[in-house]
Amino acid sequence: MDLTLKIWRQKNANSKGKFETYKVKDISPDSSFLEMLDILNQQLIDDEIATPVCFDHDCREGICGMCSLYINGRPHGPDSAITVCQLHMRKFNDGDTITIEPWRAKPFPVIKDLVVDRSSFDRIIEAGGYVSVNTGGVPDANAIPIQKENADIAMDAAACIGCGACVAACKNASAMLFVAAKVSQFANLPQGRVEAKERAKNMVAKMDELGFGNCTNTGACEVECPKEISLSHIARLNREFYAAKMS
Repeated sequence: MDLTLKIWRQKNANSKGKFETYKVKDISPDSSFLEMLDILNQQLIDDEIATPVCFDHDCREGICGMCSLYINGRPHGPDSAITVCQLHMRKFNDGDTITIEPWRAKPFPVIKDLVVDRSSFDRIIEAGGYVSVNTGGVPDANAIPIQKENADIAMDAAACIGCGACVAACKNASAMLFVAAKVSQFANLPQGRVEAKERAKNMVAKMDELGFGNCTNTGACEVECPKEISLSHIARLNREFYAAKMS
């Protein structure tokens, strides 16, 4: 496959960025998208065309959520329930032009090229996305009876990898799906009920403070989430928040 790549290049957070166009040839349809970028970077180094394109990656197994790229107008590219590292070049056609951008959201400032600072998610977690009570050892925790339905919902919410695709997909750059998942994974378990009120209020307050937008329930976040986190968790977050405010 021969491809034309339009890639956002930005020297640092304070520089003005722009799209640069590169061409790559003989790309295998079985290559992953990140492997294709590796080939491009090797070409840029060998031919002394430009500095390598900076992009985030770690596990390359769809677990860490670092490979956050906006590809042809979609977070993580033209496939469903995958991260960029799981996207294969067979999803594109020979001769295609592919536009690659970083996440576009005020709380995710660009560091360089395609790399953004997502530490705002860490600050939301610090505000309340944890359990600080002593739950005992593993055998003790397993001894606490939990309805299977509740355990399943909590596990589904805990599948969130914090990639930020929900924010990138949302026209308001809302982080509601992320926050809802982190609240919901504890709200359904007895270990998480001790701090339930503080958790919902503090995490929503921190989300607003960091500049994330409001949720208008368009559902783009659910569609683009690589772990298919359900909008129902946002409803649960709203219930938790209102209950905390009224108590």
